Amino acid sequence: MSRSPGSIRLRRLTTDELTAPEVHAIREMLVAAFGTDEEERFTEDDWQHSVGGLHFVLDVDGEIVAHASVVERELHVGDRPLRTGYVEAVATVPARQGAGLGTLVMRDVGSYIRDSFQLGALGTGRQTFYERLGWTVWAGPSSVRTATGTRRTPAEDGYILILPTPSSPRLDLTAPISCEWRPGDVW
Repeated sequence: MSRSPGSIRLRRLTTDELTAPEVHAIREMLVAAFGTDEEERFTEDDWQHSVGGLHFVLDVDGEIVAHASVVERELHVGDRPLRTGYVEAVATVPARQGAGLGTLVMRDVGSYIRDSFQLGALGTGRQTFYERLGWTVWAGPSSVRTATGTRRTPAEDGYILILPTPSSPRLDLTAPISCEWRPGDVW
């Protein structure tokens, strides 16, 4: 997608298509955008969660200014597995936040998820930003599936948002939802 050729460019790239300088620029932007607070900072696990899917990279005048990634995960609503486009590593360069650049990226992310998955999901403390783009807070209890069974993740309750797609089944937003275990933040 291109707007004002040569000025704003939104690209969809697999992880393998990103160049080393692009990866460096994206990672530096993510670290700056998430800050240094221990609870919020962007970690190596966070980066690993964002690779292997599709990256949405917004350039302004040749500089990367916003990013999001969609990776495939299997979420369970109740006992029903759903092929889910899970959003990771959403950020805008701090000096350009509030200018609508993150919205441009997330609209394209939403379009991709609606066309490609049974469900979209993400974890965030910034629900209002996503709700205005069609995302809904999951009201049911959350859990993680581990090798030894399912374990509740009550600290995540109220922080998981979903995006229904044309192929979503009818969803009970109060049902239990679970994800597979992974290092770092499971959600």
